Amino acid sequence: MNEVMQFFNNSDPEHVSTSVKLLLLLTVLSLAPSILIMMTSFTRIVIVLSFVRTSLGTQQMPPNQVLIGLSLFLTFFIMAPTFQQIHQEALQPLFEEKINLEEAYKRAEIPLKEFMSKHTRQKDLALFLNYAGAEQPKTVQDIPLTTLVPAFAISELKTAFQIGFMLFIPFLVIDMVVASVLMSMGMMMLPPVMISLPFKILLFVLVDGWYLVVKSLLESF
Repeated sequence: MNEVMQFFNNSDPEHVSTSVKLLLLLTVLSLAPSILIMMTSFTRIVIVLSFVRTSLGTQQMPPNQVLIGLSLFLTFFIMAPTFQQIHQEALQPLFEEKINLEEAYKRAEIPLKEFMSKHTRQKDLALFLNYAGAEQPKTVQDIPLTTLVPAFAISELKTAFQIGFMLFIPFLVIDMVVASVLMSMGMMMLPPVMISLPFKILLFVLVDGWYLVVKSLLESF
């Protein structure tokens, strides 16, 4: 610890400023996965895409890497205006040394709070506010992140499961029809999933399923 303090005491201000920026960058990178998952549209997107694969019954096709990659790029696309606002109002002034780190945090919170509040149900937000014993906030910026983030997360989970339920219905109908046909033909030993899988894939391709799913996700934000 003494060696670290001596390093900063013997260094010129410009070098210390660079060291602080590097430390800040490493901190942000270490927290980036949690920020990306809990405070952006990533949660809803990756769950819905997982539901698509499960409803099709294709096991590991598309692979997890493809679903995660597509979810990441869709997240960056949806969150681009918010990230751009954070860069212009918080990061850029910080790197130009016009504001300090605390002010940068406060400015970065504003776009994120505005985005999360638009997609957070009042019921979910009230749950955490009542549990914490906090007063009803007058504006979005008065809501603490410790309350808004979990409320936003469970709201996203509910929305994702609602979309997933709607995705399951047409494929469930195909499974039921195939199972009924097999039973009527006395072929009870043949797994219905094996027969219904090609029909589900054919239906998904004919209706341009990936386009419709991604379109629904984009419009939901």
